[in-house]
Amino acid sequence: MKVEVKFFTSLREITGKKVDEIQLQSAITVEELLTLLSEKYGEKFREYVYSKEGKVQDFLSFLVNGININVLQGFDTKLKEGDIIAIIPPVGGG
Repeated sequence: MKVEVKFFTSLREITGKKVDEIQLQSAITVEELLTLLSEKYGEKFREYVYSKEGKVQDFLSFLVNGININVLQGFDTKLKEGDIIAIIPPVGGG
């Protein structure tokens, strides 16, 4: 099973990629995908995505096929073949 993860701003710098195709052995949840990405990209990724308490940072948004996971099953949202996951940081402007 393959999913695509899109990175923006700081995560793009941390990973060195705009997009990463992740090959999976079986269906996983968004939470499990974040664990896998943390293992793949290391400490800087973990520090950006997780608080010191180990919770996912509130300022990040996660979309699966353009839909915010908050209106799906949150971090328990199961991923399917071909899903596109976007990790969106806050957007500032002025």
